[in-house]
Amino acid sequence: MLSDIHSNLSALQAVLEDAGDFDEALCAGDTVGYGPRPAECVELVSGRGFTCIAGNHDAAVVNGDVSNFNPHAAAAVRINQRLLDRDCTAWLTSLPTHRTINIEGLRIVAYHGSPRNPLSEYVFSSEAAEMAAEFFDMTGADLLVLGHTHIPYMHRLGDRVLLNPGSVGQPRDGDPRASYALLDLEGGEVSCAHRRVGYDVEEVASRMRRLGLPEMLAVRLFHGW
Repeated sequence: MLSDIHSNLSALQAVLEDAGDFDEALCAGDTVGYGPRPAECVELVSGRGFTCIAGNHDAAVVNGDVSNFNPHAAAAVRINQRLLDRDCTAWLTSLPTHRTINIEGLRIVAYHGSPRNPLSEYVFSSEAAEMAAEFFDMTGADLLVLGHTHIPYMHRLGDRVLLNPGSVGQPRDGDPRASYALLDLEGGEVSCAHRRVGYDVEEVASRMRRLGLPEMLAVRLFHGW
């Protein structure tokens, strides 16, 4: 499980190398935005057949609406738009706001934000613990995957699991390493390990600066905030 790649190809490649062989990959939104290589990230996840949903940055790159974005994020959206070809934009346009898949008898549901606001609601760890029962009732999920906060967490409610894998491309929990989650669903039971992977942040930041992306977006990669 992964989320919030944010056009950071180096981080994505490091995650995939760390993960090794796997049967399924689910991305909980924001393949693009913020970073310098949106087309390469789209081509990699689509080419490998990842199950993906739309995030708020994916939607903004498609429709151009940055009215709810801060100036740094809005500038990055506009630059990402210019870096995407027609096929990549069409793929982003095709993404649904949520997905439901079944693996090993488990109902797995993914939203970028939340079941109440699929693209934009931030559900942090403390709130997730309080909202878990409501969200499970709304979705019927055995495993509910959320993104958007860029902060990893997991909560169990009986046999049900609410999971945020954190952010591949722009972590915000004080750890600059790429974040994702490895799951074992054998026998219909959810076993989860959050993992962190280092990558060449300097290379990504240098590429961002050459493209004219906001300096703050490059600096934050070194600090994980």
